[in-house]
Amino acid sequence: MFKRRIGLDPHSPDSEGAPTSTPAADGCPDIWELENGDFAVIGFARTADLRPKLPQSASCGPDEGIVVIPRALLMHAKDYIPDA
Repeated sequence: MFKRRIGLDPHSPDSEGAPTSTPAADGCPDIWELENGDFAVIGFARTADLRPKLPQSASCGPDEGIVVIPRALLMHAKDYIPDA
């Protein structure tokens, strides 16, 4: 089901060799490509806080959730995201 991580392991050392700190006690935000080509995002559950603040042009259905990931995670992952 999980094909490959998009970006670096969140526990890997940073560019200076220091271990990266993790914002959550039980795990880390992460992005994975699935075997079918979709992506799975592990992030901080924020549906309850953010759903009422969504712009009118956006919605979050009952079977959907809003997760937040750190900006740095997506910025580091962009070179690993396939173009097609």
